Amino acid sequence: MKNSNTYHKLPILDGLELLNAQNNTVSFPYHTHDTFNIALILKHTFDTKLTDKHLHAPAGTLSITNPYEVHATPCDGKTGNSFFTFYIAPDVMKRLNNNNEVFFDEKIVYDEQLFWDFYFLSQNFGNSEINVEKILLTILEKLIQRWGKNKMFKNAEINLFSRFLEDRIGEKFSLQESAKSFGLDKYKFLRLFKHETGLTPNNYIILKRIEKSKILLNEGLELGDAAIESGFYDTAHFCRKFKEFTGVTPSQYKIS
Repeated sequence: MKNSNTYHKLPILDGLELLNAQNNTVSFPYHTHDTFNIALILKHTFDTKLTDKHLHAPAGTLSITNPYEVHATPCDGKTGNSFFTFYIAPDVMKRLNNNNEVFFDEKIVYDEQLFWDFYFLSQNFGNSEINVEKILLTILEKLIQRWGKNKMFKNAEINLFSRFLEDRIGEKFSLQESAKSFGLDKYKFLRLFKHETGLTPNNYIILKRIEKSKILLNEGLELGDAAIESGFYDTAHFCRKFKEFTGVTPSQYKIS
């Protein structure tokens, strides 16, 4: 069955989140996360587009993106892609690295042992008879030792244009008016913003609204209220964009 995606939230490791995507045919547009994304490629080649390169991860490998690293995931519209993603908080990785920042230069990791270690957890994270947190910490420590670097991703900081939009997430976005605020025409503003963040202003705003909506949904707000509070026009628009950027609906995320 195509697009059989499930989302899971576990109360361990500063809020571990998991995405199990089976035969996913919907591509993810350019976006970022505030977590490390460690994806197990289960079936077919998994593509990742960074701002400066296009990578291909075959089945049996790990695909890793660092926090705030802009990326897109084109998925096969006919056969779909199957992958399982662990979203790991940066502070967890830092603690495992003797309080040093962690960065992965290698985005596609060919490491059979680590792949099967992660795969075991992907199939057993709901098993109360195993200590998921302890096992995952051991696996992550191996991943850092073998493939990690002691450095911070340079684009993690928020700069002028993104800070400007961050203050206006709840407002209706106007490219023309935003550009005018800086004394620029809209084309130059668009070019400079994308150079600074790797994202278009529209995608940046949508991502920030989705981040806010996740907090509201976790606090128990209903979909309609979360949509309006986070700046979406209506529930339908909210649901469409939420699924486009996360792979699941807000309802699936809320009950996970």
